Amino acid sequence: MTTPKATPRQQPMGGGTLLLWFGGAAAAFLLLFLLITVILRQMPDPIGPRADLFVEGARMTLQLTVVSGLIGLILGVIAGIQRTSALWWVRLPASIFIWLVRGTPLLVQILFVYNAVPPLLKGIGIDIELNEFWSAVVALSLNVGAYNAEVIRAGILAIPPGQGEAARSLGLNGAQTMSTVVLPQALRIVVPPLVNNLVALLKDSSLASSIALLELTLAGSRVSSESFEPIPVLTTVAAVYLALTTVMTLFTDQLEKRVKVGSR
Repeated sequence: MTTPKATPRQQPMGGGTLLLWFGGAAAAFLLLFLLITVILRQMPDPIGPRADLFVEGARMTLQLTVVSGLIGLILGVIAGIQRTSALWWVRLPASIFIWLVRGTPLLVQILFVYNAVPPLLKGIGIDIELNEFWSAVVALSLNVGAYNAEVIRAGILAIPPGQGEAARSLGLNGAQTMSTVVLPQALRIVVPPLVNNLVALLKDSSLASSIALLELTLAGSRVSSESFEPIPVLTTVAAVYLALTTVMTLFTDQLEKRVKVGSR
């Protein structure tokens, strides 16, 4: 009787592997932008002569997504932990934040941050000017942070309560239990929905065109207005969005696989 061969077990994602993953993703997007530039420049009017405008808009779209996604992840972790607190005065601010953000359209949130927040802050003595980019970042971060918070809350609640009790029996306090035992496991569980939120954020960033931020959608709108040829322009915009989401999904899928391996 022959014994089955043991298959080599893949190692979980460590710090070095994570850096390689980020480096690979950055290199892939740089290559993608180079490829988009070369292809669009070969296309006939109205795309070819304005290829650099589309590429500039695509870069801004990706920049918005990365910056807002990172801030939104931090906000989501904080609000998600607050939502699982036993203290009502800790839960209440996070609950109100999530209720407000999820109950109002993202477009209204972007316009509110850009047009209303600076005057409101000035009225209480805080003189801050938000340009188009940072207004969009604030609104997008708050929006995706609220959705991330509910995802992370669900992940925390999915961890068996016995693990927290065991950690406390070993002398860990509540904060140490959450940061070293519960939260790392919860984040592994919720990687797929967090990735979905990030991909959705990339597409939702098109609403930043409402405050005249030159991202991909506004770039296409300007070319369409100048050329009066919406079909090739909109087709090009859609194709560039598809290319961005495809590369992002490719790398986030690899991240999901590595996290699943690490959690076995």
